[in-house]
Amino acid sequence: MKLYITGGGTGGHVTPGLAIARYFEQKHPDTVVRFAGSERGIENKLVPREGYPLDTIEIIGLSRAMSLKGVAHNIKAAKLAVAAVGKAKKLLKEARPDCVIGCGGYASFAVVRAAQQLGIPTVLLEVNALPGKVTKMLAKKADRVLVCFEQAKELLGGGDKVVVTGAPVRGEILAADRGKARARFGLKEEDQLVVSFWGSMGAKYMNEHMAGTLALECKNNVAYHHVHASGAAAREWMPKMAEEQGADLQNHPNIELTEYIYDMADRLAAADLVVCRAGAATLGELCLLGRPAILVPSPFVAENHQEKNARALEQAGGCSVLLEKDADPETLFHAIQDMLRNGEQLRQMGRNATALAAPDASEKIYQEIMRAIGVHS
Repeated sequence: MKLYITGGGTGGHVTPGLAIARYFEQKHPDTVVRFAGSERGIENKLVPREGYPLDTIEIIGLSRAMSLKGVAHNIKAAKLAVAAVGKAKKLLKEARPDCVIGCGGYASFAVVRAAQQLGIPTVLLEVNALPGKVTKMLAKKADRVLVCFEQAKELLGGGDKVVVTGAPVRGEILAADRGKARARFGLKEEDQLVVSFWGSMGAKYMNEHMAGTLALECKNNVAYHHVHASGAAAREWMPKMAEEQGADLQNHPNIELTEYIYDMADRLAAADLVVCRAGAATLGELCLLGRPAILVPSPFVAENHQEKNARALEQAGGCSVLLEKDADPETLFHAIQDMLRNGEQLRQMGRNATALAAPDASEKIYQEIMRAIGVHS
């Protein structure tokens, strides 16, 4: 079995592909997987770290600006796309995959389009409630389009080849045990843990506000535990900013500021409350673990799809949504306090999130990919 997985730009377009790769390897130990992405996306860190080869293709997204600069950008993007499809065809002829799987983001366009032109089976995975432009452009000629929300299926026109599977989840999330995780971190039954992060690269605006929130927690001597991951971009300046605003982290060991949470599965499993963005992959993990959350959707993503994701979960009672424009340090601080004070609300929110979980998503995705391959064999 040979798979060629493409997607990138953000972790939400990369981690689902990694989860699919690992699941296929469990099913077929002889599976050979290659990835393709852009030259400057997060995939350049995540994919090699997982031990997979990564082919890079130069391609850029389209600008929505109607200015001369925006038009010039789009002309360049169109030229790069044509060249990228040509390069992708050469890569595919060398790799000879049984299937190409597109996980979203403009980085996936060239490879999936090239595969469709070469007659290679293609499967698209759309993890967001609002399908992205790349998915919309490629869906008509794809063998399967796998989605995580009923809303996405309707927006893509429905039909037999658009299948609701849920988002694939990493094996370590599936295996995480709350009791063992809390014991590992020395948490007693009455202890409360908050875990917060804004994505693998961090978010400057929200990290600035979180610095103030951490300072307020120190000043108010909060009893709960709080671990915040700043991301690589804020690892140097954020601790200084927090200290300037009154965070005395050395004398408050229950409040931890770190660059990255490497044991995220256990941290999430142990958490009583999670504060984060609203990427679909993250939401899938929160639902599977049944973790209540305060979601602050990024307003800087295509077609505001993170807020659409968050609102879908909020409507089911599985989270609380706080828009970035309202998420100042004091508001964040009080939102965390209010939720932690109401244990029953937290538990009910966790139960509501669990009801939306898709623990068999990886198996469903596997089956649909195998069906797509079967049609071409």
